[in-house]
Amino acid sequence: MTKPLLAIDTSTENCSAAVYANEQLYQCVAESPREHSQRLLPFVDDVLQQAGIELSQLDGLVVGCGPGSFTGVRIGVSVGQGLAFSGNLAVYPIPSLQALAQKCIRLNAAASVTDAQQPPELILAAIDARMNEVYYAVYENVNGIAVAITEPAVTRPEENPFKTALAALNSSDSVRVTTAGTGWDNYSDLLAKGLPVTVNLSHSCRLPEAQDMLTLAQAGQSKAVSAEQLEPLYVRNEVTWKKLPGRN
Repeated sequence: MTKPLLAIDTSTENCSAAVYANEQLYQCVAESPREHSQRLLPFVDDVLQQAGIELSQLDGLVVGCGPGSFTGVRIGVSVGQGLAFSGNLAVYPIPSLQALAQKCIRLNAAASVTDAQQPPELILAAIDARMNEVYYAVYENVNGIAVAITEPAVTRPEENPFKTALAALNSSDSVRVTTAGTGWDNYSDLLAKGLPVTVNLSHSCRLPEAQDMLTLAQAGQSKAVSAEQLEPLYVRNEVTWKKLPGRN
């Protein structure tokens, strides 16, 4: 039997921890932007206790590495390093934007069971970065897994980052595109302006959760690093759209 993974995330307003063990998901999630440092370790203790396992029995630790709130990202990474050192665990960093895209796929998959809704093919993930900027990236739904098409980056919403990205991908209007993240709460008009596709604006997928980071790590979407190698993903100074290697 494969040893379980523990996932933690405090990169945005959400604080969450999750572990999948005994063929069951155990999780704690709370939107509490000013209480991450007080909530995270109790959440970890709670999910491990629910699962009936100890830190030493884990196969690894999945950590939301950002981008997001500077303070939140630092808390998650520092707690992750402490847990990894304590349990001698490998660490799997997962970007918050990719977790958002995976959550979008999960929620749409659940909805499709009841209303025959087709799952999204592309997810436009955006997190409000404050200072009139957004963190953003584009993901593709590949057999139920959010696979990165572009690297996480930051820009002003009026720069039309998704228009540039989708134009470079030659996306047609027949592609099913869905949004995810708090960046769409305040800047939907600017982010959707002039897009070459019809976009389904989602209001149910605003903040990432640790359970979706578990899914991504289990699907091989992150390479294991040591606790010393775990680094926060800030991307504050990365303002240009980038296509990942191998994408034409």
